[in-house]
Amino acid sequence: MAPLYWFAAMKIRLEFMTNSPSLEVFLGKAIREKRLGHGLTIADVSERAGISRGMLSKIENAQTATSLDTLQRIASALGVSLSMLFRDFGIEGGSAQHVRNGQGMQVVRRGTKSGHTYHLLAYDQGPTKTFEPFLITIDNQGEIFPDFEHPGTEFIYMLEGRMDYRHGEQIYTLVPGDSLTFRGEIPHGPGILHEVPIRFVTVIVYPIRGDFE
Repeated sequence: MAPLYWFAAMKIRLEFMTNSPSLEVFLGKAIREKRLGHGLTIADVSERAGISRGMLSKIENAQTATSLDTLQRIASALGVSLSMLFRDFGIEGGSAQHVRNGQGMQVVRRGTKSGHTYHLLAYDQGPTKTFEPFLITIDNQGEIFPDFEHPGTEFIYMLEGRMDYRHGEQIYTLVPGDSLTFRGEIPHGPGILHEVPIRFVTVIVYPIRGDFE
């Protein structure tokens, strides 16, 4: 199952545009097919997922955007992993994922101020999430970030601006061209934002089950 350390504080705005059907339509169809395949009614799944029947119906009919935590609850109610709902999206005769400039899936963290955006640049196709690449843009110099913790390793590459980035007890000042790699289990996150706008790519690589067993 995909770790929720990163997902739990996010609200998804499904804006991933390709030549394929929109992600909202794809997810709605995938959820409906899996629900019917298990012989479940909308009432059955909505009760298990803890959402209203009307909300589930709107999701299946691509009439509303939803959050990743809601999708996680629906996936659990259907007995599948979250990544399984996305598994075949955008696949046309191969397994490559081409995300055009500005068309990454935009996610926004709940509980934080406006002025920064997260674009998910790829999504894993298998039952186990192995990595997540994000393009992060920060425009609000007064933004204050909480500490983040998650399994695996994180890599950051600075594209624009200047900021301090904290990792445990250490503070690193990052400028364009700098990179930073660290263990995700240690509390980390942006600190002082010296020059905005700030743009950087971050890639989280999750441990494969059994690596540390």
